Amino acid sequence: MGPPPRFSRCLSGKRILCIFFLPLILASFAPRVKDKEGLIYANAQLHPAGTFNWSHLTPLTLKDRSVGLETVSRVRSKPYFTLGGHKFLIFGGSIHYFRVPREYWRDRLLKLKACGFNTLTTYVPWNLHEPERGKFDFSGNLDLEAFVMMAAETGLWVILRPGPYICSEIDLGGLPSWLLQDPKMILRTTYKGFVGAVDKYFDHLISRVVPLQYHKGGPIIAVQVENEYGSFAKDKDYMLYVRKALLKRGIVELLMTSDDAENLLKGRIKGVLATINMNKFEKSAFEQLSHLQSNKPIMIMEFWVGWFDTWGSEHSVANAEDVKETVSKFITSEISFNVYMFHGGTNFGFMNGATYFGIHKAVVTSYDYDAVLTEAGDYTEKYFKLQGLLSSVLAMPLPPLPKLTPKAEYPSVKPSLYLPLWDVLQYLHEPVISHTPVNMENLPINRGNGQSYGFVLYETSICSGGSLHANVHDTAQVFLNEISIGLLDDHTKTLIIPKIRECQLLRILVENQGRVNFSWKIQDQRKGLTESVTINKVPLNGFAIYSLEMTMSFFERLRSATWRPVPKNYLGPAFYLGTLKVDSSPKDTFLSLLTWNSGFAFINGRNLGRYSIIGPQKTLYLPGVWLHPEDNEIILFEKRKSGSYIQTTNEPIL
Repeated sequence: MGPPPRFSRCLSGKRILCIFFLPLILASFAPRVKDKEGLIYANAQLHPAGTFNWSHLTPLTLKDRSVGLETVSRVRSKPYFTLGGHKFLIFGGSIHYFRVPREYWRDRLLKLKACGFNTLTTYVPWNLHEPERGKFDFSGNLDLEAFVMMAAETGLWVILRPGPYICSEIDLGGLPSWLLQDPKMILRTTYKGFVGAVDKYFDHLISRVVPLQYHKGGPIIAVQVENEYGSFAKDKDYMLYVRKALLKRGIVELLMTSDDAENLLKGRIKGVLATINMNKFEKSAFEQLSHLQSNKPIMIMEFWVGWFDTWGSEHSVANAEDVKETVSKFITSEISFNVYMFHGGTNFGFMNGATYFGIHKAVVTSYDYDAVLTEAGDYTEKYFKLQGLLSSVLAMPLPPLPKLTPKAEYPSVKPSLYLPLWDVLQYLHEPVISHTPVNMENLPINRGNGQSYGFVLYETSICSGGSLHANVHDTAQVFLNEISIGLLDDHTKTLIIPKIRECQLLRILVENQGRVNFSWKIQDQRKGLTESVTINKVPLNGFAIYSLEMTMSFFERLRSATWRPVPKNYLGPAFYLGTLKVDSSPKDTFLSLLTWNSGFAFINGRNLGRYSIIGPQKTLYLPGVWLHPEDNEIILFEKRKSGSYIQTTNEPIL
């Protein structure tokens, strides 16, 4: 139908004016919509490919750091972010350094950049960084500063989520278990014992973070105040305290809170940007957020592209096309977003948290999350769909794709030697002798910090049978001497002990399967035996309590043990030893333990995490960088019964 009249007149001679006004003229014919206050803005869906050119907005190229990430609100425009004074949309992706072998950090970050993202987000786990009061660990896989600076080298900005509580499906939501030694402790409140511990932790942590901020020349453009407090909301002064704690220690970048739509109001702080978490494009939620802060841009702090798994449940997956369509809507609506998770990684060791909705369910070892990259860092359908989408809206070509980390399948291992748990006790530290049972956190070990993870064995002598009652967290195997007589858990608290003719050793082996990481239930996460143990309602006394934390030093001591040849069948908890043979250039692989029941796998002393016959996870990720050329020591701690072979595969079964 031809060009509109104004455009025809422009062509007829006023070329200088045409060149100057052409963008405005074209914009005037874009469909217009009204926001909630009646302001007019052009529909962002008409933005052509190549609209976003942030090649000058990267940590290594942007030298003037006088103006950081800010929010702007102008008449006839939707509110938006600026960085260095330039309009900026956050294309963020979450990767947790503590869930990825350090040797693979750069690979994962390069894949984030190559997909078209401009920002990394990560949590900071207090429980891993301060495993004992005043003893801080920022080394190796916990080197936060190195991870943040590596992101900068890769061309990524960083949004830091330092807690102190982070959720993250990690044990106790990232809070250290020694906090639970205080019987009056109220976590995530201004209770004196809690904030006193936070202050000491923040004194150490934030001093490391301050030099990494944007205004100091670093990549951190924003910092989150706690995490999803609206879902907790037990203390109106708590979030104000955390905000003040960050500011007075030198945090100067934009502060944010993060909550789901239902709890936005309860989690926000005046003067702090509220962001929202969701798994789909929810217009009503955006309207709610805009009503809450009408002059601020919308930021999705967590766009859930998948979900975590718990033992005994089905594996969670999300549709790749749906993920792409939702991100496309975010972009065309000029909404900043952070993909949770871009790369999930692994809950190595005893890191996993748990859920409690009427029943305690441990989070599985894999934190694959059905994310954009797999647990082992491989590309997925989601990756290529998002890469295609983001490349279509960016002016600059994306970096080349990093090569895949090679995988291998190695010869099966048949463990040749074993040690029943009862033979191992002599290689543990001296047991705690106590009149009554002591829960894990209050054991007088580890320089007064108690035990955080693993197993606890309680032993006492009994001279009669009857109805045994014990309050265990989370599961327990009960033995008379070395004979199993039953199981206890959160819901099964009684067990009939048969008549006995002479006194015998009652043994209760309790496993901490992971502390709940979400909800008010975090207050009640003391593990082991948490009350007196009775037979026919008569309390038992005189306990020897063994701590089984299964650290690398423990396995070093086991090397001097006299291991036995593996019998054809063995019932009961035991350690099984074998040798995994690889070539001169070790590669990633996955352990397959289909003939085993439940326990933990250790490679060269490293704890790969829990396996269980109940699924859904059937394989354990074994990073090639943790393998030695040729021979590798592999130990299983199997709780129930011996299996046959330990196999490997080059593909995960989740």
